[in-house]
Amino acid sequence: MAATRKKATLDVAQDLPHNLQAEQAVLGSALLSKDALFNVFSFLAEEDFYDPRHQLIYRAMYNLNGKHSDVDTLTVTEELINLKVNEQVGGSLYLKTCCDAMVAFSALQFYINIVIDQAVLRRLLIEARDIDAEYRTNQIDNVQDFIDQIEARMKDATSKKRISDFQRADSISMRVAQDINTPKDQGEDGTIGLSTGYPKLNKFTQGLQKGNMIVIAARPSVGKTAFALNIAYKIARTNVPVGIFSLEMSSDSLIKRLIGVESRVNLSNVNIGKFSDFEKVRVASAIKKIAAAPLYIDESSGLKIMDIIAKSRKLQANHPDLGLIVIDYLGLVSAPSPKGNVDSRNEEVRKISSAIKGLAKELKIPIIVISQLSRKVEDRRTENKRPLLSDLRDSGAIEQDADIVMLLYRGDYYESQAPTNKKYKDLSGEEKFQRAEEVRKQTTGLPGGASIVEVNVAKNRNGETGTAKLVFYKNFGVFETPSEDLEKELESMDTD
Repeated sequence: MAATRKKATLDVAQDLPHNLQAEQAVLGSALLSKDALFNVFSFLAEEDFYDPRHQLIYRAMYNLNGKHSDVDTLTVTEELINLKVNEQVGGSLYLKTCCDAMVAFSALQFYINIVIDQAVLRRLLIEARDIDAEYRTNQIDNVQDFIDQIEARMKDATSKKRISDFQRADSISMRVAQDINTPKDQGEDGTIGLSTGYPKLNKFTQGLQKGNMIVIAARPSVGKTAFALNIAYKIARTNVPVGIFSLEMSSDSLIKRLIGVESRVNLSNVNIGKFSDFEKVRVASAIKKIAAAPLYIDESSGLKIMDIIAKSRKLQANHPDLGLIVIDYLGLVSAPSPKGNVDSRNEEVRKISSAIKGLAKELKIPIIVISQLSRKVEDRRTENKRPLLSDLRDSGAIEQDADIVMLLYRGDYYESQAPTNKKYKDLSGEEKFQRAEEVRKQTTGLPGGASIVEVNVAKNRNGETGTAKLVFYKNFGVFETPSEDLEKELESMDTD
């Protein structure tokens, strides 16, 4: 395949877009001005030049700069001689031609941008023609994989667009001063992003901020999907569109969960369709409210990250006020790899995590990603099974890319796992009693199979970290803020 691509590139090289005059102006300016030289090095690389002579001149200048030597027509000529390419370039006469094309420093960026734009166009055309050649000459085993690779290659081809230069602190400070002196729309609890619907959690996060990647992680069955769904539904009920990628559950199952959330009818009854007359009324009302919420669910399984990116862009194009995307869950997302190259799962997760963070910044919305925790939590010999950032599964890239990481802990989950947990069997009778008593104290008197869930904001790039305790009514799939009395009881337990 590599040979095919190289041949295709050579065959079309002569008709690719370029601007020789702009390249000469850029190089001539760099030869005559140190400031221009550093500007050129900041924005351009050797391969951005179309003319092979210009590539060699750039290489010579770059080599000299790396050796802390002066860069001018004399030293560049000497370096071209050392590289044995002086005649190929045209010697000092051609360098003089470039110098004659120099432009004022104030106009240099304009010519640099021309060179960059032409280079991007060339890469796009080369990729397009190579893709066409591959399609015509190679067997396509999987059309979807081929499309994913095309999208990835086109993204790489356009990755070097015009990039911004350094900005002076004074201009940035003026912009920031204007921003902080402009009153923000705040929620009742001081949020400046999308409210999570939970005041204690908003205290740490100030809401879900634009461009942020928020990870919700827990062991299976602790309640991470239910928690993310509660947040998404609370936001959608404020008439803010929300997109949900449900790779594990069907869209029908998610709506049934929301019916439980809205109606407070036992999810078992919702699933089998068996209700009392009173429950029928509540379910009918819940369905009406859910239908009115701007929720958009994609239940496709086996999604690749490029699918999620494409569908998210389309959703925002159709709904410009899109406020949130939820991905449930990270472990079921895959990243396309070149044919014959199978990445390790850690490397695959690194690519996926980086792409999700990039998507959040591109769309300027928060993205919630649900993630599993590794089994290391259960394997700890210590009685404390509260998860740590290091328990995030598959890759440290998740922790690195995430702006906020919320780790969920449910004491009664580990209590229910205790009979099959060898480590638990090794505990003394007194230790077993203390653990059971702690769980009992937290949940006594609460309906709906209630549990106390600790939401540990373990990482917060732009704010506080800390733990918010919520009540999880498992029978309904509902997360709620504890009552004041229960809050005081839980706080007293923390200080015991």
